[in-house]
Amino acid sequence: MSLPIQSAVQKTLESTLSIAIENLKLSQYERSQILFMARVVQNLVPKEDVILLVSDEWRQTYLQKIYPQLYGESRTFRNRALIFTFHLVGIRNSLIAEFLGYSSQTVQKLVRRLEIGDHGRLFSPETRAKKYERQDLKELLFEVLHTPPQAFGINRTTWTIDLLHDVILSKGELIGKNYICRMIKNEGYVFRKTKEVLTSNDPNYEEKLRAITRTLRRLGPADRFFSIDEYGPVSVRQRGGRRRVRRGEKPTVPQYQDSKGHLIVTAALEMSSNQITHFYSERKDTDEMIKLLHVLSEQYGDCGRLYLSWDAASWHSSRRFLAEVKRVNSQKYRNEHQTPRIKLRPLPARAQFLNVIESVFSGMSRAIIDNSNYQSVDEAKAAIDRYFEERNGYFRVNPRKAGNKIWGQEQTPSYFSVSNNCKDPRFTRLTALR
Repeated sequence: MSLPIQSAVQKTLESTLSIAIENLKLSQYERSQILFMARVVQNLVPKEDVILLVSDEWRQTYLQKIYPQLYGESRTFRNRALIFTFHLVGIRNSLIAEFLGYSSQTVQKLVRRLEIGDHGRLFSPETRAKKYERQDLKELLFEVLHTPPQAFGINRTTWTIDLLHDVILSKGELIGKNYICRMIKNEGYVFRKTKEVLTSNDPNYEEKLRAITRTLRRLGPADRFFSIDEYGPVSVRQRGGRRRVRRGEKPTVPQYQDSKGHLIVTAALEMSSNQITHFYSERKDTDEMIKLLHVLSEQYGDCGRLYLSWDAASWHSSRRFLAEVKRVNSQKYRNEHQTPRIKLRPLPARAQFLNVIESVFSGMSRAIIDNSNYQSVDEAKAAIDRYFEERNGYFRVNPRKAGNKIWGQEQTPSYFSVSNNCKDPRFTRLTALR
């Protein structure tokens, strides 16, 4: 701006301000200060003239440092620089506040920060810490979280977000539930439901496990190993389950139904060929186990040894059954009936999760029992027969692809492993409700 134009602007501004402040009850000195502040805001006062108004050398140095902020891009920093400049040249804080439109408390707060030497953050972007990042709040939250609720007079055994929020509020800290959730999550904590762990309490667990794995490693071409169990009793009625429906449709199943009958499937899974042998039983007892023994002996009569593995149910190791095994293994009986030798490899007690046939039952339950509504026991049996027939046929053609294609719904592939969990938790719940 050229000097004549600058002089004209200055005269116009001073004339306008003079008219505006005439009605204010201010002294002539205060009016001159307001006029000076207006001229500084409009950059009509040379920098050197402003600095000369500050007598203290330290204040002059600081004013030199903040002067570029007077006309910077940030309005916040610009107003702070104006407050500090006017304060340094001796204008009272209340007049500065009135001129810039701030409250006296705000101006006093900023001036106090200037006086105590808090210069570093006055012209740097404020990064206010979020509540969920405050260390004191974190310590308080986890102190509460690690204390039983009963210690705070709460009749609960575990914490909920609502309870944590109430306790922290009672300690005088205002924080939202969403921040509490975030703080817990940031520290790697989550609320989880306790999971029942599949374990066996058999004192001979390791010994029985070694016997099974040793047998499986040493199976010869004329040996067969069977995983045996019973499925059921299953009530034949309309069943629920996961199904594909239209949006908004909610499938239902009547809670109270008249049963159309029940069935029990006694089955044996031959491990090397993934073939299922099954029949239907009226009950689970020794007679059915003896029947299965003879069915397998006849079906696999060309083999040398049959290994039978099952859980620790009482009828699997009753005296009468063991006596029948001894009779069948006698040389006289074998010569007469041309049957293989029977070897027993029982699973450890409460180790159904190692019984591979449980995986087959789980897959069958998902495929043809869930969402079913068979009208009779015979219809349900026909579906089960067809399922096992298709399964056996598939594995005769694809003996090395167990559990990969059609039978992908089975819990685990059909082989024995100490890390198996063949018992599907949902299938366990179904059997418990039968």
